[in-house]
Amino acid sequence: MGEVPHSVPHSTQRGLPSPDLFTMKHLLTTSLVFIGILCSYTVLSIIPNTNTDVDRTARVAVVTGSNKGVGFATVKGLCQRFNGTVYLTARSVVRGQASVEELRKIGLQPRFHQLDITDDSSVNAFKTYLNDTHGGLDILVNNAGISFKENATELFSVQASETVRVNYFSLLKVSKALFPLLRPHARVVHVSSAFGRLPLIPGSQIRARFSNSELTVEGLNQIMRDFIEATKTNNYQDSGWPDKPYVVSKVGVSALTGIQQKALDTDAREDLVVNAVHPGYVNTDMTDHLGVFTPERGSQSSLYAALLPENTDIKGKYIWHDNTLVDWANGPKPAA
Repeated sequence: MGEVPHSVPHSTQRGLPSPDLFTMKHLLTTSLVFIGILCSYTVLSIIPNTNTDVDRTARVAVVTGSNKGVGFATVKGLCQRFNGTVYLTARSVVRGQASVEELRKIGLQPRFHQLDITDDSSVNAFKTYLNDTHGGLDILVNNAGISFKENATELFSVQASETVRVNYFSLLKVSKALFPLLRPHARVVHVSSAFGRLPLIPGSQIRARFSNSELTVEGLNQIMRDFIEATKTNNYQDSGWPDKPYVVSKVGVSALTGIQQKALDTDAREDLVVNAVHPGYVNTDMTDHLGVFTPERGSQSSLYAALLPENTDIKGKYIWHDNTLVDWANGPKPAA
């Protein structure tokens, strides 16, 4: 076998010899590679960059449990009024993505991410995603929740445990996970209810525990656990508890709101605000579509609290469906 001929330096060339087969193949390969690079560059230059996930300066809003009802209407309202990225979240990927497509049909651009507020791994995965993608959070609307029907067949103790687990402890779980991501001037909204008022707790001693100005999150957690334990006997009402677990869960949210605001007031990040809101009696699955308000009307208080201006004095409050402030602990029930 002969050696592969080498090209001759230009200074010593005496003519233009006919290229051999190897050289022709080499030139052809080089040309094709160059053409490929040129074409790739041309294509990339005319296709817009649609990957906005890397934009860590954009403001970000999240609404939990938002594939339908008040949550869906809140996402819709934020897409229309909030200058930033809005996440619609749901336990079901299929239902959540269908809801996103519904909003896109009317020209809105929410994003979807799966989130089950009762599942630690789901909550932590969402936290990691938000942190890695956006580096922070500007609006959090804790909308997800449940309520058993009047004709529910589950044992009362089961209803109590599950209602408090979802409406209170899972909301607290999401708060603990996402509060570290809150940017200065962030707004947090806990969707409560007309049932989130302390006078609906019959027992005066229990009411005193809820309204104690020195109450901590752990102390509140213990109150909620005490209710669950009390329902395992038939004398829970004799102890001063109501016969509706939903009431206890939402009173817990009202109390938690004030405790969290106290902590946020001492945070180094400026102007962090959390409020609880009552959406009104809304026509949704939860009310068996007996409510008098549309979901859009029901989202009014959530949007109001989510879009409060910088350095607002409305913080740690309980906001009625018409955006008025109500004393959840001592005040009378406003007009429906």
